[in-house]
Amino acid sequence: MASLPHPIQYQGSKRSIASDILKFFPKKVSRLVEPFAGTAAISVAASAKNITQNFLINDINQPLVKLLELIVEHPNEIADFYTTIWQQQNNSSIEHYYKMRDEFNKNSDSKLFLYLLARCVKGAVRYNREGLFNQSPDKRRKGTHPSKMKKNIEGVSKLLKGKCTFTNLDYRDVLAQINSSDFAYLDPPYQGVCGNKDSRYYSGIDFYDFVLALEDLNRRNISFVVSYDGKRGDKKFGSELPKELNLKKIDIEVGRSSQATLLGREEITIESLYCSPTLNTEINIHNLSRQLVVIR
Repeated sequence: MASLPHPIQYQGSKRSIASDILKFFPKKVSRLVEPFAGTAAISVAASAKNITQNFLINDINQPLVKLLELIVEHPNEIADFYTTIWQQQNNSSIEHYYKMRDEFNKNSDSKLFLYLLARCVKGAVRYNREGLFNQSPDKRRKGTHPSKMKKNIEGVSKLLKGKCTFTNLDYRDVLAQINSSDFAYLDPPYQGVCGNKDSRYYSGIDFYDFVLALEDLNRRNISFVVSYDGKRGDKKFGSELPKELNLKKIDIEVGRSSQATLLGREEITIESLYCSPTLNTEINIHNLSRQLVVIR
């Protein structure tokens, strides 16, 4: 798959392995539902590959969802706003960042959020206990240049404009309203990363509630894929989903950990993918998985 547009550098995004994840999707689906959309990297990739042209994009992070809607439906407006904010940095870019962060925390302006995400450390969204965005700026750079940002925004808009419903709901409310003609891709925060509190989502996702939600999808014969747990070297992130769900687990090799390499360690990062029983009957999971990884 050719390089896809990505306006937002977002920690945890599946953009780099989207092409591998899509191999486990049906060739065509009526609608793709992302209850934990993040920056909607999978929807962007699915549109580009023409798997579907109908999307439900949801995330509990309201400013993020509103930003995605602006990027998709009003690309010129958000691109121009970003250019203005970016150009105001001048020589006091660190001070400017903190000023914009304070303003965002007062009004939750999604347009300001784009600048903060483009400029903050590792594209990592972090909130304090009061729910205020508190990530620091990357002092080595000033964020994506406006010309590049505009090109990426226009690219995403071209792929998704007029094709999406944007919501800001609890993931369980999203899953309750989908039907057997939909296909769901779920990428919740990993239990091992966030515990009971995930700073990207204000609160963690309870493991047992999530298992119950997946059981309900199985009961309703809804096809889905879940990105959940993983490991880096010998360190595991999160508990495996129960075998009682009858899911096929696939390990996707992401690559060497850059952080570990800097510390002189050779560690491979693995992302785990779980395919639903209904999906297993639609595509040959076994043959696909042999091209990438090992099924357990």
